[in-house]
Amino acid sequence: MRLFLSCFLFFTVFNVFAQQNTAPEIVPLAKIDSLYREDQFYFAITYNTLSDKPAGLSQSKFSSGFSGGFLRDMPINKKRTVAIASGIGFSYNNYNQNMSITSTPSGNEYAIIDADAKYSKNKFSLLSVDVPVEFRWRTSTFESHKFWRIYTGIKFSYLLYDKSAFNSSMGKTHINGNKDFDKIQYGAYISSGYNTINLYAYYGLNPLFKSAKIAGEPVKMNALNLGIIFYIL
Repeated sequence: MRLFLSCFLFFTVFNVFAQQNTAPEIVPLAKIDSLYREDQFYFAITYNTLSDKPAGLSQSKFSSGFSGGFLRDMPINKKRTVAIASGIGFSYNNYNQNMSITSTPSGNEYAIIDADAKYSKNKFSLLSVDVPVEFRWRTSTFESHKFWRIYTGIKFSYLLYDKSAFNSSMGKTHINGNKDFDKIQYGAYISSGYNTINLYAYYGLNPLFKSAKIAGEPVKMNALNLGIIFYIL
């Protein structure tokens, strides 16, 4: 009986000490990325309009634009809420309007289509490679990719491809490689919003055409594109 009681007391005390000496749970520490960057990729969808239009020129159909590319984010303050960014991208823009472009032996001719004329399509399309340079302000932290932002800058573009199309009951007219377009475009833009989707606006600082004329008057139309832009890490 004494032997039984001794064994019982020994194992009871052993279990108590064993419970007291249990190793504490190790909780991994969150690693703070003090060198994080933001918004490396972008994609924009825009509604395209024209400013400084010649007399009689109008836009009746929806004109769309698409652009996308990569930007290198370079923070310039300790909190990394202020940065500059630059990169490369591409844009494709359509402009539906009532200015006809026809090819003649002496060069392209431009005219406002008569209001009574019937046609199914009249537009010009531009494909460009872009180099944006922008200043960035945001409320970002290393813990979250959801924040307010205001980005603004200048975008330089080089025209890679252009096409003018006019379809009517008289036939189809397509012109590529129109030398009257200005190959080099540049303009100011701004984007602002919260999280992934943001409002976007671009205004061309130089005309789309460098040598087009209607009735002897230079065509000095500038691009004005409004839409939304998506940012992705």
